[in-house]
Parts: sequence; C-alpha cells; structure tokens
Amino acid sequence: MRCFHLFHGRWTRSRVLSVVAGALATVASMAATSCAGTVTFGTGSNQFQMEFVTIGDPGNTADFTGAPNPAGSVGYTYGIGKFEVSEDMITKFNASQSLQITKDTRGTAKPATSVSWNEAARFVNWLNTSTGNQAAYKFTTSGVNDNIDVWTSADTADYDPSNPYRSIRAKYVLPSYEEWYKAAYYDPNTRSYYNYATGSDTVPTAVASGTTAGTAVYGQSYDQGPADVDQAGGLSPFRVMGLGGNVFEWEETSFFLNNGSGSSSRGIRGGYWHFGSSDMLSSIRNIGSLPGVDTNANVGFRVASLSSSAAAVPEPSMMVIGMVFGLGGVAAKRRLKK
Repeated sequence: MRCFHLFHGRWTRSRVLSVVAGALATVASMAATSCAGTVTFGTGSNQFQMEFVTIGDPGNTADFTGAPNPAGSVGYTYGIGKFEVSEDMITKFNASQSLQITKDTRGTAKPATSVSWNEAARFVNWLNTSTGNQAAYKFTTSGVNDNIDVWTSADTADYDPSNPYRSIRAKYVLPSYEEWYKAAYYDPNTRSYYNYATGSDTVPTAVASGTTAGTAVYGQSYDQGPADVDQAGGLSPFRVMGLGGNVFEWEETSFFLNNGSGSSSRGIRGGYWHFGSSDMLSSIRNIGSLPGVDTNANVGFRVASLSSSAAAVPEPSMMVIGMVFGLGGVAAKRRLKK
C-alpha cells in the first residue's frame, strides 16, 4: 500500500505556527456554524427564513454600569436573530396552524408589533416543535394570551433551577436579559461594553431607516412607524441590527429577574422609532410590561438560538494540538486566550 504524506521536509517554527493558525481558523469556523446561519421554518408557501448571528466569547465579564446591574455575562456561545421578527413570519405562522397571533399590519418586512410576550413565546415554541425540538415554555392551557407555568423539579428533563421559565432542552428561545444585553452592548474584540448598541459611547444619529454605521431609528414622527427589519440602523459589534431603536423588544426574563411566576412583568428594552431621547436606547434603561395583557404597537421581539452541539466541540487549543500531532507529530501546545 502506498502512503501519501501531507507534509514533507523540516518542520520549522514558522511552519508549525502556520499549521496551528490554519487549524485554529478551521475550529473557529466550526464553532461559528453551531449557532450562526440561516434557518428555514415552515413548509410550502408558508416557509420563511431567520438569520442567526453567533454571540461568542463565553464567560465574558459582566457590565456594572448599566441596568440591570450587573448584566451581560453569558457562560456559553449562543445565537441571536440578526433582525427583529417580521410581520411576514407571524403571518406564515398563523397560516401554519390553528393558534393565531395578533399583530399590526404595516407591511411584510416591518417588525411584528402588538404581539404580547405570551404570543411571542407561543411563536418560539412553534419554532421548536416544528423542527423536532422541545418547546421552550410550559403552556398548560390553550388561550393564546394565557400565561405560562414555570418548569419545576417534577419536570426532570426540562427544569433548570437557575431559569424556571425556559426548558433546558429548547433550541429556540426569547433572549434572556443577559443574552440580549451582551448581544447589544458587548464588544468581543475589546472585551468591553459600550453605552449604545452601535458599538459606541456616542449617541447614535437618528434616522428614519438605513444601515449606516452609528445610526439608529428613533426621533421620528409616530405616524411614520418603524423601518423594515433589515433597514433598522447600524449594527452592534456582533453585527446584529436594530437592538437600539426601531421597536422595543421583549426579553424572556421577568423584570425583577427571578423568573418565579408566569404572570410577572417581563423586561422590555431598546427604544423605538418615535422616542425622541437616545436615553431609552442606552444600556442604562430598561422597563417592564405584563406578558399577556400588554400588546403595544411599539414593542416587538427577536429570537435567540441555543446549540447542544456547541458544547460537544473540543476546546480549540486541544483540537489544534491533536491536529498537529496527527499531521506531523509535532509536540507543540499553544494556549489560547479565552
């Protein structure tokens, strides 16, 4: 049998580093695909796609300057919708099954507003069950605006004592306050936080729509309404759009952070197109609203994604070591900054 060797010649230090760098790029790509990418939901004419952005740098430090305080520390990699959920997505959800979600009707690409927290949770549950995953939220009654029950220790496969709202088996969820805050204000490159979701401490420029860096959709006439979800201002450091301005967004977490009751007020943050002050766009402001009663024309939501496969990916440093040993028998170990 003839053997083919991938590498020949003397292994210099620069050559080893080149192989390690290539292996690291491969691992980074593998990790990114675990939570990022475009996912198709629904069937036939009721299909729609949702794009997720990976929120990495797990175990980052919290921010102690915003609200709530502290906030933003997440111990795992996850994904978050690049855009707010659109009216088109809710329309196609409504056409796919009997439970109907109410919403405003400004246009298919506009963010879905006048959707209660409970309705948003029903939509997220369908994203899970229609793709063969476990529902995130425990509804025991059929009314579209009925409150959830919290998961308990009797729900062995789903219960997480640190978050009784969310099943630990769910893939798609409403973002918790920590997940939302990190996606908006944290910069993985500098490992620091900004005041605004445009990657800056400078007040965003108010615009009616567009994608220019450093802009946000706020300070507009109420009658104008929000921008299309893909024209909702500049991106966050993670490349997520509309986390400041356009419409407020529901958080999964109760306003008082304990997630102890299905009837508790939920967090809302991010500002909206009409609010004239940039204050509501900043990391220092959050408000609360009831999950089943409040359906406001300036409140929408986005979806986060979790990946069980992400936990199965080896530590990048250890994978690189294995690849280097397997390829050339080089005893080189590089420790990566986490």
